[in-house]
Amino acid sequence: MHKYRSSLVRAFAASILLLFVAGCATTTPPEALLTVPAPAEKYAAIVVDARTGKSLFDVNSTAQRYPASLTKMMTLYLVFDALETGRLSKETQIPVSAHAASQPPTKLRFRPGESIDVDSAIRALTVKSANDVAVAVAEYLGGSEDGFAAMMTAKARQIGMRNTVFRNASGLPDAAQHTTARDMAVLGIALRSRFPQYYFYFSATDFMFRGRLVKGHNDMLGRVRGVDGIKTGYIRASGFNIVTSYDADGRRLVIVVMGADSARQRNDHVEALLRRTLSPGSGTTRVVFNADSQPRPQVPQSATPAPIGGLPPPGVQPY
Repeated sequence: MHKYRSSLVRAFAASILLLFVAGCATTTPPEALLTVPAPAEKYAAIVVDARTGKSLFDVNSTAQRYPASLTKMMTLYLVFDALETGRLSKETQIPVSAHAASQPPTKLRFRPGESIDVDSAIRALTVKSANDVAVAVAEYLGGSEDGFAAMMTAKARQIGMRNTVFRNASGLPDAAQHTTARDMAVLGIALRSRFPQYYFYFSATDFMFRGRLVKGHNDMLGRVRGVDGIKTGYIRASGFNIVTSYDADGRRLVIVVMGADSARQRNDHVEALLRRTLSPGSGTTRVVFNADSQPRPQVPQSATPAPIGGLPPPGVQPY
């Protein structure tokens, strides 16, 4: 059975890679104007047809970027995998250590020694992007957060994420943790393909926990018809990131935008990319960096992220 599952994983990873190779080979060159309100050294974006793997828009998609809380997509991938193999059930209680409870917001503010059931933990990660819950899950499944991060990186390689290294389960600042827009698209596609039975969690905008309503960060949900997930992220070093899934009218897309100056600008850009992709005869697109963003020379595809800047200023929470 183990050999059979391993062969399935290898076959899935190979299919994802082949789709992206084919897609990148046929990417349409840029042409029409699309203003990007983000610094050039942080911005990256890709639009992928999730059914064929074809890349429909691509700027800096293989340049290294900080994932911020997009990291939790892989944390959730491993949770779903543990549910499928029986290591977890939705009723399993996950203890919260002092280390997990000490994480900075966004979080659910557990005390050390408390616990959370797996179903609530999944909702806390998808909706609230709770850092304390991410660490608690990591310690439960990996023995330690470092051990879990190694599991995350190994799984990333298995599913075709060739340029991603995870160092924690939350996406909080770590100079050695990096990814690419392309890898995040691979992960977004893999989550739906591999775990369709759990994908509904990414569509939630709120959930009840201990008698109170916990609201989420993903304002793309409900803003554009057909958008059904996936995850947002922000730390100061990364800018505002998002992976967005669209599924309507026979089209299934994954859109990744990284490095925006604000959540609103990021969401506006995702919507513009969606309109461009879905409009017949929309042609190709040339990216123009907004003067307000003080653009710098284009970042080479092989560039590493700029030095990490730590947590946001007071009053602005990472998520």
